[in-house]
Amino acid sequence: MGNKVTTFTDSQLEAYQDCTFFTRQDILRVFERFRELAPDLVPYDMTSDEGSQIKIPLETLEEMPELKENPFRRRICEVFSDDGNGDMSFDHFLDMFSVFSEAAPRDIKSSYAFRIYDYDRDNHLGKLDLEKTLVALTQASLTPEEVEFVVNKVLEETDLDDDGMLSFVEFEHVISRAPEFINTFHIRI
Repeated sequence: MGNKVTTFTDSQLEAYQDCTFFTRQDILRVFERFRELAPDLVPYDMTSDEGSQIKIPLETLEEMPELKENPFRRRICEVFSDDGNGDMSFDHFLDMFSVFSEAAPRDIKSSYAFRIYDYDRDNHLGKLDLEKTLVALTQASLTPEEVEFVVNKVLEETDLDDDGMLSFVEFEHVISRAPEFINTFHIRI
């Protein structure tokens, strides 16, 4: 009889399965990925409340291979963290991987994409949000005039109610016409 380390209780795993698009095995793989980022900080045993309180700092999360090259890595972490500062507990890390999984439906992905692009968190994508998004996507390779031109064109073609910003419904309409969106909004575990 060996000493078997229990990472999660059965009820914890069931709860994670209920609120993600993952199997038990997937959840344990995501946990291993989480633990690898900060092995001195994250214990193997997450059955106590203490385990769920441990957070990996934003700076560490930004360096993980799945996010390192993503121009939105900081915003992704901020959106998925509970307080918006980017530090993540396992629960939030698992949520992030679940939303970015192949099994997550388009409506959930588009909801989180909208939140990632909504830099000022006002529930609309205004000019400044669109400018920041474009600068991130192009790695600041456009001139300010080019950025303004593109943002104005985007609003001209997608702002259905002419209020100078995109609502979630307008954003979702644009995303629904972009079949590649589902493939690019993805992290493989």
